[in-house]
This record gives sequence, C-alpha cells and structure tokens, in this order.
Amino acid sequence: MAVVGSANVDLVFRAPTVPAPGQTLLGSDFTSFLGGKGANQAVAAARLGADVSFIAKVGHDTFGSDIARTLGRNGVDVTFLSAEEGVATGTAGIVVADSGENAIVVASGANWKLEPEEIERALAATHPDLVLTQFEIREESVEACSGQDRLVVNPAPARDISDAFCAHIDILTPNRSEAEQLTGLRPSNDLTCWTCANVLFDKGIKNVVITLGSEGAFFATPHNGRRLPTLSVRAIDTTGAGDAFNGALATFLLQGRDLENAVQLANAVAAISTTRRGAIPSMPTLAELKEAVGRLF
Repeated sequence: MAVVGSANVDLVFRAPTVPAPGQTLLGSDFTSFLGGKGANQAVAAARLGADVSFIAKVGHDTFGSDIARTLGRNGVDVTFLSAEEGVATGTAGIVVADSGENAIVVASGANWKLEPEEIERALAATHPDLVLTQFEIREESVEACSGQDRLVVNPAPARDISDAFCAHIDILTPNRSEAEQLTGLRPSNDLTCWTCANVLFDKGIKNVVITLGSEGAFFATPHNGRRLPTLSVRAIDTTGAGDAFNGALATFLLQGRDLENAVQLANAVAAISTTRRGAIPSMPTLAELKEAVGRLF
C-alpha cells in the first residue's frame, strides 16, 4: 500500500478563551503532536500489519526529522518521504479554549511542495496494490494518484473534485460535513446518506463510505447501502479518528475482505483511537483490535 499525503506538526495551546485580535493571554498548557492526515493514516495502517510506503514531503528541519523517525519506528517505509530545502514542515497552531472552542492556523509548508511528478515516480517504483490519499496536498498532486489498481480517496478537507478524477476513485470516504459540501445535501439519516451516495455515483465514483462519528459509517455501492454501527466507547479525544478509520479500511480491503466487513473493522479501529489522546499515539495495533472485536475476523 502507498499513502500519499500530508505530514504536519500540531502545536496546541490551551487558554481560558480564544484570544481576540491584539490580545495576549496566558495559556494553561502546551503540547505538540506529530500528524497530518497522510502520516496518521500511514501509521494506522502499519500498526494493523499493512506494508506501507509513505509518499510525502517535509521541510529540512527538526520537525521533518521527527516525523521521519516516528513513522519509521511505527513500521512505515519512508523511502519516498523527502525533505525540501528552504521550506518549513507543515505546521498547525491551535488554541483550545476551556469551553472547547478552538482557533486554528495551518501553514501547509512542504506539503504544498509535493509535486505530481514525484508522486508518479514513487508509485512507479513501489507498484502498490492500493493507494490512499487525502486533500491536504495540491489538487494536481492528488490527481497524480490516478490510474492505480485501487484508489481510496479521503476528501478532507473537502474541495470540488473533477468528474475526470472521480472516474478513477474506487472508494470515497467523506465525513458528514464533507459529504454535504460535495453534494449539497446533509447526510442526517440513512435515506439522506443514500441520496448523497447516489449523487457521488453519478459523478463516476464506484463506492462511497460516509463516516458518521459515534454513529458508525454508511457504506454504499451502486446497488445497496446501509449504516454499520460502531463500538460504544468513552471517547476522550477524537483527533485522528477519521484517519484511523481510513488507514484501517485500506488495510482490510488489501487483505481481501469485503467492503462491509472492512468498514465494520475500520469503525472499531476509529472508536478505539478516541479512547486515547493524540493522533499517531492513539492508533491501535492489530492485537488490540482482535481483543476488542475478534468476532469480526
């Protein structure tokens, strides 16, 4: 499997409120997390036993070195994770208020320097059975993933998708808000999820999985669709749950499991990840998953 996408560092400040323009606040806590949707999904898949190559770009800086080391320790092949001179690793500055409100500034940095030609060369060298990508890199870089045996696209953050590219997508995995932005319809129940899926089928996408948080996920083929519930857990941090789902879904599809079973297992992986803090640190192992939902194997 190849994961093509982003690698970021999140710098998280906790404060009484989100500061107003020109205001300085004394924060109560600071933490930093390695992440980015691509890196999170690559680790999620590797911890479940997938053979993962990560195709991405970081800056030639400390953050970039930290990301490469962390991914390597988690079993991800970083041969095609390159460091770009003169540009910073992607970084997000996040202020979280005591109320839970937040304000976020993202500097895409090196993620925006990942060129389509670099992706095409890496995919030609690795010959992956499945490619998983997201939208935290440039549109033309995402579209460089076309023409693969199987292509799973997580449209996050949402943006318009050309009909030409839709024809290459085997599985599209929007969450509720992304599905609404792509179709103009809010997937609030099973009927509206099915309606959203049909809009996407009309664009040429072959299968659709709409993630619904604690309500599970709605999977749809052109012939049928239904919602699959997830585990009931005490969630403490939902950061990276969608990435856990996508990495797991790709992994289990590669194992030859049908879409319904793969979605059920991915639901469980995402649920378990919410019981821990952070994104990469929260991704469960295959042994932990089997202990939780052995009946699904």
